[in-house]
Amino acid sequence: MRLHVAEHPLIAHKLTVLRDARTPSPIFRQLTEELVTLLAYEATREIRVQPVKISTPVTDTIGTKLAKPRPIVVPILRAGLGMLEGMTRLLPTAEVGFLGLQRDETTFEAITYANRLPDDLSGRQCFVLDPMLATGGTLIAAIEYLFERGARDVTAVCLLAAPEGLRAVQESVGNRADVLVVTAAVDERLNSKGYIVPGLGDAGDRLYGIV
Repeated sequence: MRLHVAEHPLIAHKLTVLRDARTPSPIFRQLTEELVTLLAYEATREIRVQPVKISTPVTDTIGTKLAKPRPIVVPILRAGLGMLEGMTRLLPTAEVGFLGLQRDETTFEAITYANRLPDDLSGRQCFVLDPMLATGGTLIAAIEYLFERGARDVTAVCLLAAPEGLRAVQESVGNRADVLVVTAAVDERLNSKGYIVPGLGDAGDRLYGIV
């Protein structure tokens, strides 16, 4: 597993506003989309491309286009949906799959309740959207799901990560595949409830309200 912490003044600014408990849901949603677009720029640095011949108003030349098969973006329901628009703004031609995972608040283990993914992901670059990499259980379950379908190139885009979660993902993935985690910050630790400290609270609740 590789880790990339995206350091940029705009990222730090938007993350600070997201952390603030006084930030209302509409602003939280807007800033999440904006922050994810900035993270997506970093996450797609290694996206596969191929040359293409085009004609400009002046002459013929060789340009670049995204290679096939198309990348697939996989938001983890429900909080990952709040990141989807920010990611597809940079990758409008990407396919979108969905994976429903819910964390058991007692055991911190991920429970799968829905999935909408192709059966074969061999050769596909997969971008998983999960706001909080806390214990790592949800992201590990998502990565294993993708591995089972043949994926070997997975990039996780997270707003925040905790050291404990990063270690858990590293131990789980090992050298089986190329997994990259792109995040705006690595925070201090987890508390006894498995929340990131200082964190920003429950991302799903702050995006959509408590249900």
